[in-house]
Amino acid sequence: MTLAAVARTAGVSVSTASLAFSGLGPVSDATRDKVLAAADTLGYSGPDPRARSLRQGRSGVVGMLVENSVIRAFRDPVNVGMVDGVAEVLGDAGAGVLLLTDAPHARSAFDNAAMDGMVLSGCSPLVAELLESLRRRHIPTVLLGSRARPGVPAVDVDNLTATEQLARRLAELGHRQAATVTLPLDAAGTQFVSPALLAGAGGDTAADRLRGFWSVFPTGVALAATDSTVEEGERIGRLLLDRVDRPTAVVAQSDLLAAGVVRAAEGLGLAVPTDLSVVGFDGIELQTFTSHALTTMRQPMQDKGRTAARTVLRLIEGGRPRSVTLDCEFVPGTTIAPPPP
Repeated sequence: MTLAAVARTAGVSVSTASLAFSGLGPVSDATRDKVLAAADTLGYSGPDPRARSLRQGRSGVVGMLVENSVIRAFRDPVNVGMVDGVAEVLGDAGAGVLLLTDAPHARSAFDNAAMDGMVLSGCSPLVAELLESLRRRHIPTVLLGSRARPGVPAVDVDNLTATEQLARRLAELGHRQAATVTLPLDAAGTQFVSPALLAGAGGDTAADRLRGFWSVFPTGVALAATDSTVEEGERIGRLLLDRVDRPTAVVAQSDLLAAGVVRAAEGLGLAVPTDLSVVGFDGIELQTFTSHALTTMRQPMQDKGRTAARTVLRLIEGGRPRSVTLDCEFVPGTTIAPPPP
């Protein structure tokens, strides 16, 4: 069934029938009712939205990267907060959200998916590779949680300075032997992080937070997690703590990783913070994972998503928005103390 058939049945022109469906033109209520009644009789549900998109040159959809898989991403409150902020602004603007992952089997979507713009998460170590694909397609892109690139604005917090502040709190308490658990730095999942690896790291967030840590503890050991989960933090925490020369403090690059380190410490018979101080990053609720009130940096997750969405909408409309840096807030907790004698 076609719009032309509806127009013939209603006794109007095709253009009038089209305006009746869109609600955008000067069509009387009586004519609109007549067109809709004819459509109902013929079983016509309206113009094909794909054809409308082709005519307008728009899909009405903005893509957003969530790393690994959608299921795993939605177990992380940081991702949930940012997606919520993006969806709120895009929904108010009448646009849809297409969630994409950086998993190998889903990579082709960056080359083929119909979208008007892209919010590209900088926590993924594959940002540079995915950005090139979007540039080839001339897809307006904003980087979320990353450093800006030429022609590509970014929305983020000052990860380096915020982590430096956390590390300095530990140094002021007297800690000299500290370690850090980083977010993924490269696609290979390399565990031990050297300065050489940092120089070529693909994950901007992890790299900047590591630089902030090393600015205070230049000889501190750094181990990279494969994901931001409590289980991964516990695994890496055991590697750091089950040894004679264990650190007296650990700077984890996410609260979930920090909760895992606390679990590892307690599993080894260490008391937090008496034997080990732990700090995180994000400012999420952790009652499910630990009874401790974590010392951390709270970042505005929803505001990051909202700002990124507003930025990508301006890019789609031909604007040239600037990058935005949002503030973090230090949250004191019960997981840091002076080092043991």
